Amino acid sequence: MAVAQAAALIRAGKLVAFPTETVYGLGADAADDRAVAAVFEAKGRPRFNPLIVHVAGREEAEALAAFDDRGRRLADRFWPGPLTLVLPRAPDSPVSLLASAGLDTLALRWPAHPLAAALIRAVGRPLVGPSANRSGRLSPTTAAHATAELGRHAAMVLDGGSCRLGLESTVIGLGEGLPVLLRPGALSVEAIESETGPLVEPALTVGEAARPSPGMLLRHYAPNSPLRMAAESALPGEAMLGFGALSGDLNLSPSADLAEAAANLFAMLRQLDGRGGIAVAPIPERNLGRAINDRLRRAALGSRKPTV
Repeated sequence: MAVAQAAALIRAGKLVAFPTETVYGLGADAADDRAVAAVFEAKGRPRFNPLIVHVAGREEAEALAAFDDRGRRLADRFWPGPLTLVLPRAPDSPVSLLASAGLDTLALRWPAHPLAAALIRAVGRPLVGPSANRSGRLSPTTAAHATAELGRHAAMVLDGGSCRLGLESTVIGLGEGLPVLLRPGALSVEAIESETGPLVEPALTVGEAARPSPGMLLRHYAPNSPLRMAAESALPGEAMLGFGALSGDLNLSPSADLAEAAANLFAMLRQLDGRGGIAVAPIPERNLGRAINDRLRRAALGSRKPTV
């Protein structure tokens, strides 16, 4: 009943927050220019920052963008799941040009959450679904987070509980040349490289040039409180976010499990936000630790008094 109601709202041009296995997204009909524009407005998102389009299978994705053998291989292995592929846009793709920031590429993902899949099928069209938060803020991993961030802009928040992974999808660019890591995320780089070989890593950018992928802004995923990385202990006025044996006010994973840490990251940063400052224990730069550190670096740059 809730999915049918949410689908009807989206078909009517409204915005609906919905759960995925990564974070909550702010959904709209990807082919509706006005609805896509409303997503940018609700998030306060720069128009040069493209949106990920969510589909309900590879067949639907191949109607929107041009897949090569690499794209099919990655989709067959990792979809549905936390992998976004940036591919050349099909000439007759119905997706709003605004969703791709006017670029000739599309960012596509097939989410692995039953409510997300049911919603896409019920709408009958692909959905844009950027994280359901104000641009640059911490991504929401519960319905309550999404409501607090964008509740007045969403006609409905579809509650699917806490997100299982809690970290955004990994984004891979597949154009000419080698595949490009556009954003590290919940699928490890090592897993992807087992299929593609080494990935190219572009520099993050500032300014207003269109980017091929979401998540490429230097300042992003930021709490209000200043954040300090690789801290062995908290300074006066700071709350401590621990990891492994290094404890604190909260601990991302007492057992040093990087998957558990990724799932807890945004929710725990929200809990500690507003206490003056946040000190975060060192996180290993491997597997999902690369994505966690990527988010922390940009959170530190985006906080009020960035310290890294």
